[in-house]
Amino acid sequence: MARIAVIGAGMGAMAAAARLAVAGHRVVVYERTRTYGGALARFERDGFSFDTGPGLLPLPAVWRDLFVKTGKESLESCVDLVQVDPSSRHVFADGTEVSLPNASRAGVVAALDAALGAGAGRRWGDFLVRARETWDRTRRPLLEEPLWPNWRVLAEREPYPAVPHKRLLRTRRAGTLAEVGAWELRDARLAALLESHALAHGLDPRTAPANTAVLPYMEYAFGVWYVRGGGLRELARAVYERCLARRVEFRFEAEVTGIAEKDGRVAGVELAEGAAAEAEFVVSGVAPEVLDRLCGGAPVRGADEVPARRGGSSRLTVLLALRGGRPGGTAHRTVVHAADREAELDRLFGTVPGMAARPTVTVLRPDDPALVPDTDHEAVTLSAAVPALGGASDRAAREVSGHRAEHLIDVAERVVPDLRDRLLWHEVRTPAEVAADTGAPDGVIPVPAFAGAGGRLLHPANGTRTEGLFTVGGWSHPGGGLPHAGMSGALVAGLVVEGPEFRGSQ
Repeated sequence: MARIAVIGAGMGAMAAAARLAVAGHRVVVYERTRTYGGALARFERDGFSFDTGPGLLPLPAVWRDLFVKTGKESLESCVDLVQVDPSSRHVFADGTEVSLPNASRAGVVAALDAALGAGAGRRWGDFLVRARETWDRTRRPLLEEPLWPNWRVLAEREPYPAVPHKRLLRTRRAGTLAEVGAWELRDARLAALLESHALAHGLDPRTAPANTAVLPYMEYAFGVWYVRGGGLRELARAVYERCLARRVEFRFEAEVTGIAEKDGRVAGVELAEGAAAEAEFVVSGVAPEVLDRLCGGAPVRGADEVPARRGGSSRLTVLLALRGGRPGGTAHRTVVHAADREAELDRLFGTVPGMAARPTVTVLRPDDPALVPDTDHEAVTLSAAVPALGGASDRAAREVSGHRAEHLIDVAERVVPDLRDRLLWHEVRTPAEVAADTGAPDGVIPVPAFAGAGGRLLHPANGTRTEGLFTVGGWSHPGGGLPHAGMSGALVAGLVVEGPEFRGSQ
C-alpha cells in the first residue's frame, strides 16, 4: 500500500483518488478551497440554486464506469440522471428555429429538413457519418490510452475524412471545422450549428482542426444528460461521497506550496502552514504553470514532450432569478446564434479586442424543482465564451463583464418572453470566478484533446520526468471537459497501479 497525495479536488482528481483507493492505496486529497468539484460549483441565493460550471453531461458512460469499478452502487443509484429531450433548440440569425431530438440521428435529420429545407438533414446526416469515422479513428489513442511516446504521429495526421472540394480547378479537403461547414454543409445555419459546438469549448472554428467534428457526434450519438435534484453539482457530490466510502481522506483549505523530491523521485508535498506530508506518489490536478511553481520553477516536461498549452478562452455566466414558473414544453437548452459570425469570432479570438454586442448565447432552463423556491419561480442560466482575463485588473475585468452580461440578457430576451419584467435579480460569474473555483490562471477553460493541427490541441502526458509525479484533469491528456476528466482519472490510476506498461482499459 502506497501513500498517495492528490493536489486538488476537481473531478479528474477525485476520479483518480477513488480508483487508487480501491486498488488498496492510502489516498489524501489536498484542496486549497473549502469544497470539492472544481468547475462543478454551485451558487445559491434566496431559495434559487444554479450550476456555475457545465450544465449538461455528455458521454455519461465515463462516470458510470467509475462507479462500477469503485463499488457495487451504480451511478444511477446515486444521482437522478435523465436525458434532455429535445437535446437543444437553435435560434439562428435569420430567425429560423429548430429543435433537435436527443440521441436520434434520424430524428435530427427529419427536424433539420423540416426547419431548414429539403436536403439540409441529409447533408448533416452525411456529416455525422464522417464524424463517426473520425470518432472510431481517434477514440482509443486520444481518450482511452496514455499519450503515445511518439505523439507526433497524432499531431501530423488529420483523421477527419473530408469530402474533396473543387474550386478554381483545384481540389482541396477541409482542414478546419469552418471549412467543413462551408464546403460540406453549404448552409450558413448548418455551419452555425456545427461551429456552436466548438464555441461552447472556447475553440475558434476557423482554426480548430476538422476532427473537432467529434464534438457534435458525441452529443448526437450518446445524448446529453442532466442530473435532476440540483444539477451537475450533484454529480460532484456523488463522486466525493464515493471517495469517502472508499476511505479517501480530504483536507480542505489545505494549500500545497511545494512538491518534495529526492533522488529524482517525488517524496511528498509541502503545505502552506509549513507542514509536510510524505508520499510515494503525487497526483497533480492543477494547471501547468502552478505545477511548475510547485516544483521550484523547473518545468516538469521534457523537451520532446507535448508542451503545456498556454492561453485560451474563458466563460461568462449570468444567473437569472425569475418570477413566474417555467412554461410547459420549454426546451432545457436553447442556443441563440450570433447575428454577425465574423465579428463574434474576431472579438472573441483576438483580431479585434472586446466582445460582439450579440454573441452566441446558451440559455439553460432546467425542469428541476430543486433549483427554485417554489413552482412560481424559474432559475435560468446564460453563458457565452469570452476572452480570458489576460492580466486585467479585477475592477476593469468586472466592469467589462458587467457590460457583457447585459449583452447576454439582451440576447436571451429573444427566447425568454418578458424576461426583464420577470427578473428579480441576476448574478454575474466572470473569468475571475472561474479562476477562483478551478485555480486556472486567467480563468482559462481547458479544451479536449484533438489530433492533427501540429499537436497544438494535444495535452501533455499524464506522466512527468519526475518519477512518481502524475498529472490529471483538463490540463493533461486527454484534455478538458467532464468526460475527459473522468478518463484522465482512469489513466492515471492505471499508470500508478500497473506502471508505465499500462495501455488503457480494454
